[in-house]
Amino acid sequence: MAGDVWRAFGNIDNYVEPFFGSGAVLLAQPYSSGRVETVNDINAWLTNFWRALQHDPDGVAVAADYPVSELDLHARGDWLFYRAEAPQFVERLRSDPDYYDVKSAGWWLWGICQWIGADWNRRDCPDAGKGVGELVNAGRGVNRKIPHLVNAGRGVNRKIPHLVNAGRGVNRKSCSARGEAIREYMRQLSERLRDVRICCGDWKRVLGPSQTYGLGATGIFLDPPYAPENRVDVYGPNDDGLVFSRVREWAIENGSNRLLRIALCGYDFEMPTSWTRRRWKPGGGYAVGGDGNGRLNRKKEMVWFSPACVHMQKELMP
Repeated sequence: MAGDVWRAFGNIDNYVEPFFGSGAVLLAQPYSSGRVETVNDINAWLTNFWRALQHDPDGVAVAADYPVSELDLHARGDWLFYRAEAPQFVERLRSDPDYYDVKSAGWWLWGICQWIGADWNRRDCPDAGKGVGELVNAGRGVNRKIPHLVNAGRGVNRKIPHLVNAGRGVNRKSCSARGEAIREYMRQLSERLRDVRICCGDWKRVLGPSQTYGLGATGIFLDPPYAPENRVDVYGPNDDGLVFSRVREWAIENGSNRLLRIALCGYDFEMPTSWTRRRWKPGGGYAVGGDGNGRLNRKKEMVWFSPACVHMQKELMP
C-alpha cells in the first residue's frame, strides 16, 4: 500500500508518522531527500532500536548477531522488560530525545526475530516464559512456545535480501561474512534515518502546527492500533481501546486543511464523503496464512485519503 500512499501525498515538504512501527511507509518514500521527516512510537523498545540504529548501526548489529537459543530468549527478555531499572530506562527514553542503549536495541531485535507474533515475554501471556524457574516448573511441557525454528527465518542470521548471496554447502559464507552482511544492512538503514527526527510518546505530540503544516505541505500517515472486536487478543489487556476513534476524530477535524494530506488506515470504517477510500489486502505472512482472525481481517483493510491528497480517484462502494 505504500506506493499508493506516496502517490496520494506527492512530493511534499514535510512527512509525519505518529505510529512508526517498522517504518515501511517512510522507507518506501520514492522522492529525493530534502523534506523534513518526523516519526513517533509509544513503544519504548522499538523507539530505542531506531535511535540506536540511527547513531551506532555497527553496535546494534554486533549485539543482534547471536544464535537462536531458547533459554537466552527468555533470559534476555526478562532483562529487557522486567529488570529493576526498566521503568527508569523507559522514562529516560521518553524524556531525553538523544538517549539510546545499543545493547538493548540489539537484544530486542534478536528476540523479536525469534518470537513470531506479539507478547514476547509478557508475563500475563500463557505462552511467555518468565525466566529459568518458570521454564522447568510451568507444567506446559511440549506446549510451551519455542523460538521460531523454520529455515526461512533464523533470527538475525537469516539471509538478508539484496546484500549477499549466502550460498549453500561448501559455498556457504562464513559466520564473519554473515556478520558483515548484517552490519552493512544496519548501516544502510542508519544512513536512511540520518536526518529523521525520532520521537517516543503519545501520538498527538507530533501533530501540532509546528510539526506539520507550519513546515509546508505535509503528509501524515496514520496507522494506529485498529479496533477489532478481539482487541485483547490482538493488543493485550492494557490496551487503550479508544486510540483508533480518537485518531479518526482528529483526522476528520483536520481533513479540510489544504496543507495536510492525511492517510488513515483501519478495518471497515467510514469517513466523510469528501475523503477517498482504498481497499487492499496484505501479502502472505504468519497471520494471514492461517485459519484465524488474520485471514479474515486482511479482507477488511482500507485506507482513507483526505481531500488534499493528489492523484486520487473515487472508489465506488461495493
